[in-house]
Amino acid sequence: MNDEKAVSPKEGRVARRQRRNRAALIRAASDVMSLKGIDAATMLEIAERADMGAGTVYNYFRSKEDLAVAVLEEIMQDLALRVETAARSFRDPAHIYALTLLTVLDTAATDPRWKQLLGRSGIVADAMYRRIGPLAKDLLANGASAGRFAKGDPSLCWTLTTHAIVGICLAVYRGETSAESLPEAAIRLLCLAGLTPEEARDLVTRPRPDLPPMRVLSEAHPG
Repeated sequence: MNDEKAVSPKEGRVARRQRRNRAALIRAASDVMSLKGIDAATMLEIAERADMGAGTVYNYFRSKEDLAVAVLEEIMQDLALRVETAARSFRDPAHIYALTLLTVLDTAATDPRWKQLLGRSGIVADAMYRRIGPLAKDLLANGASAGRFAKGDPSLCWTLTTHAIVGICLAVYRGETSAESLPEAAIRLLCLAGLTPEEARDLVTRPRPDLPPMRVLSEAHPG
């Protein structure tokens, strides 16, 4: 019993240090990748910005791509939290879901950290499914219960939606369509959930609330 008590505080310190190191690396990677792009950023630059040895990075991330995905996941989770905060006064789950779609589409089409990973469509769609999915699937389920959305599988609907978001934003980056088409894309995705085009257009054209500022990357969710 005494040995267990002696070991527990040490284990807690190790775990806290690991979380802090991981959070610092994600913040540093976000800064460097925002300035230089993912391809031009180096693990050495990221480690130096985080005030760590270059080899330390590989204790937490196997590759630069893994680190870039971790950055993107933090951005996605932060985005979901900010949408939830901005929509606290909303009572219609379909309205909150529309705001979620519009916000994700706008961010994915403008944030350079998304841009360089969109070519890895499966990775981005999977990250979006996991990080924004809890909010999106709850809204789809609640919207169905309220008679706003069609009855169905929220997981399937969100899976199809994440891949569609990646596809439309890739088309924007490639110049195959314009950013002005994003609201129309949101309308189509709302119809996928079961709204009529008229209902979807009404939600998409409503004034949007201001989102709270982005949190300091990975401080709120370091794990």
